[in-house]
Amino acid sequence: MIIGYDAKRAFCNRRGLGNYSRDVIRLMSQYYNDNQYLLFTPCISEGLFVPDTSSTHTILPHRFLDKKIPALWRSSGICNDIKDQHLHIFHGLSQELPAGIDKTGAKSVVTMHDAIFVRYPELYDPFYRTIFTRKNRYSCKVADRIIAISEQTKSDIIEFFGADESKIDIVYQGCNNIFRQPVSKDQVDAVKQKYNLPNDFIVTVGAIEKRKNQGIIIDALHQGKIDIPLVIIGGKTKYSDEIAQKINKYSLDQQIVVLSNVSTEDLPAIYHAALCMIYPSLFEGFGIPILEALCSQTPVITSGGSCFAETGGDAALYINPNKAEDVADKLSKVLSNEEQRKTMITKGLIHADKFTDEKVSQQLYKTYNSLL
Repeated sequence: MIIGYDAKRAFCNRRGLGNYSRDVIRLMSQYYNDNQYLLFTPCISEGLFVPDTSSTHTILPHRFLDKKIPALWRSSGICNDIKDQHLHIFHGLSQELPAGIDKTGAKSVVTMHDAIFVRYPELYDPFYRTIFTRKNRYSCKVADRIIAISEQTKSDIIEFFGADESKIDIVYQGCNNIFRQPVSKDQVDAVKQKYNLPNDFIVTVGAIEKRKNQGIIIDALHQGKIDIPLVIIGGKTKYSDEIAQKINKYSLDQQIVVLSNVSTEDLPAIYHAALCMIYPSLFEGFGIPILEALCSQTPVITSGGSCFAETGGDAALYINPNKAEDVADKLSKVLSNEEQRKTMITKGLIHADKFTDEKVSQQLYKTYNSLL
């Protein structure tokens, strides 16, 4: 079988969509390496992604106009290459399919991650919302199969993009397998030294943006008089200024560490070192840091509602992400009770077993096979 991927995010995106894209390509080329996988991308960021070349081949725009306007190639011109390569299946990994995909002869699959830009329009540029809504509606309409990464996402794409429920498969995403590997005390000590981390701390992981809601943790530390250090890990946005102002307002600059340059390779040791991971996001399609922490044997506190109970299961402790007093109460309970933390870790490992590489790859392949 010849399977093509819209691999732009895999090669050029360091955040969630990039991680998902890299994982899908890695899983399929690892577990089903008798297929041929073609990775279509208009760009390559040096050193970000090196696919297994034994079963994958990278395709860049090569016609004159496509090279001049690579965005146009990705949105429609790519269909010429899909036909030339005689693909059996083309999979759009980030909510998009190229215009004309239904005329290429290839079956199409699209992964839908969330509809956050519709639920929280105030957080997004109006032009972006308009364009991306059109793209999402088109993709849901023409796709032969739709992969939703959670029940929450399935519900949202039916409501907001008119997706046909009979075409939707729920395939939960996994996380990088490094989070399931053992971490030694020496590795933990080395990472603590590298980033100058305290002995005990709370960690939160995710882009520093309004939707991720890191500010409520700072409010909770202040209101609950919790003196355990907080380590915030994530790329900076305009919201970072609000976070800095809040830290200064409460005089917590000696208690809170903000890191924006942490490599993925160092994250497992940081999770292992933390007393707990808190993830008070307002809304997600899946919430990958929750799974990373569970796999890393770290107790998880996260928001109620949205997809969070799907990802956290009975292992996580759930909070109202809009109430600092509730966040402070749950943090205090977990931080002060070692037995509860041990129980959460045990339950977390059991729940995380639902999202192993093998299970995710089998579910993906089942979707592909249903089209042949």
